[in-house]
Amino acid sequence: MGRVAFRTTNSARLVLISLFGVLALSVVLAEQEGENLSGLSNNPDKAIFAVRENGTTCLMVEFAVKFLVPYDVLALNGIDLITEQASFTLPRSAEIEGKCGSTESEIHISWKNNAYTLRIYFSEEVRDKGTEVWKVSKVQFVYDTSETSHFINAYNPGKHTASTHRLSALVTPTGRSYVCAAQQTLTLISSDHQKGVTVSMYDVQIQPFDIASDFMFSEPYKCITDQRERLEETLPLILGFILGLIIVITLTIYHFHLKLTATQPQLPRDRSMYKNM
Repeated sequence: MGRVAFRTTNSARLVLISLFGVLALSVVLAEQEGENLSGLSNNPDKAIFAVRENGTTCLMVEFAVKFLVPYDVLALNGIDLITEQASFTLPRSAEIEGKCGSTESEIHISWKNNAYTLRIYFSEEVRDKGTEVWKVSKVQFVYDTSETSHFINAYNPGKHTASTHRLSALVTPTGRSYVCAAQQTLTLISSDHQKGVTVSMYDVQIQPFDIASDFMFSEPYKCITDQRERLEETLPLILGFILGLIIVITLTIYHFHLKLTATQPQLPRDRSMYKNM
């Protein structure tokens, strides 16, 4: 009986080991990797990043990003602190990581040996009348003020994290990509004495879910700002066309009026002439 129990225990262990092996294999098979495609863009300020799962694109971002980060420096008197502003852009050579899910996705963009990391989180939700949309639900920016290429003579240098709070940005119908040429600005609150860090994105095209073709965005959904600017551009043309049409119609009516009055018999305006008729 002892040998039977020992064999049963060993069999159970083998089953568990095999099960863990299958789970580990499934994790490997579902491996997600980031790719930097910025070389495909002719715009030197624009970066293109993709996250792929099992060799298929599941998240893509294409944009130019500018950061404005306040930090403290010591005044000349050696006592007071002065707030300076570090301004820099997202480099095209950044490294990419990300995760894709059915309702939540994220992308992490790092550069300068992880001195800077931009994290963007996406989520899907159902809104009024059953409308399904995706949105940017959170943005985080980690920066190191001891990195001297942007932060010069920073007081008490170190790493800080700036984050949004209850964000719902770039709301887009599911299955479509968000497109916006206009600047989109977010203000993040930093762990460095609650300073406000500004993240500005422009020339944006993003899709975190439901990418039908590899490395290809789905049907674009233009932002309201672009739609308004396009209307402002086309409105003078439309008004000019309407005004021209009104002028043509007026001239046509006047021309027909002249023709009609020319064919009618002319009656004498002087009443004394009626006596001779």
